[in-house]
Amino acid sequence: MSDEERLFFSCKKRQQPAHNMVINPTYLAQRTRQSVNWNDAQRRVAKSYREWIRSAPEIQTMYSLNISVGELRTKMREQFERHRYVKQLPVVDMLLFQSHAEYQETLNYWKQLPHILKYFRAEEDPTAHLPKNFMSGFLEGRN
Repeated sequence: MSDEERLFFSCKKRQQPAHNMVINPTYLAQRTRQSVNWNDAQRRVAKSYREWIRSAPEIQTMYSLNISVGELRTKMREQFERHRYVKQLPVVDMLLFQSHAEYQETLNYWKQLPHILKYFRAEEDPTAHLPKNFMSGFLEGRN
């Protein structure tokens, strides 16, 4: 058995993509579904949150980040807290879909470092800000 075959089969057993092999696009794939009721939605949100929090050390290693695991987890929690008071079930389902798509893209290594670091831009660059409205952004030269 060649080294490439050994690497392929060892990664296949663990169900984790290796950086120098063909990535299985169905890794972490889930069917899209709607929440039956609020209890179901809360359970799905908690599951998604736990998946993100548990994957923080792997994300840090995978992307060689100079950010501590604690900071990663804090940022993940911040992203979930942004939508804490959403009261419409279809919106919660859409946010869950987006969360899982981000999770799958991140762990499949389909993102590059800038895609990960965009969440930490405000901490790194204090002058970074979003324009107040379209016209001020247009005049600043932002698209």
